[in-house]
Amino acid sequence: MAHRLIAQIVLTGGRVFGRAFAEAYKQAQASSAYARAATSNDPTAARTAGASGLTLDEACKILNVKPPQGGQTNMETVMERFKKLYDVNDPKTGGSFYLQSKILRARERIESEVRDAARKAQMEKELREGWKPKMYKD
Repeated sequence: MAHRLIAQIVLTGGRVFGRAFAEAYKQAQASSAYARAATSNDPTAARTAGASGLTLDEACKILNVKPPQGGQTNMETVMERFKKLYDVNDPKTGGSFYLQSKILRARERIESEVRDAARKAQMEKELREGWKPKMYKD
């Protein structure tokens, strides 16, 4: 009698585990298909979203600022919004640490985008004008 009960528990547990594994696999497949579709539209989307956990659109919505146009944005406005929202969500005053960290990541994501665009513009400028190393005379 006991062996029958143990066998039934093992089989039931195996079915539950199998179904959970199959569902997790389906979700992983759907997630990777979504990431591939997003990458086909914007090749840098996977790299930038993976680095900070946020896309540029999400970061702009969190801070309620306009997305950078051509890599240019008013960083003063971004910093004002960041400081205000960061202070409002301070856990010491009853705010949320989770929201505070999301606000920080949003600011970092926008700064990263602007920094990358500035670096790219500098490289293009050097390509147009030619590289001019600084020469020092002793």
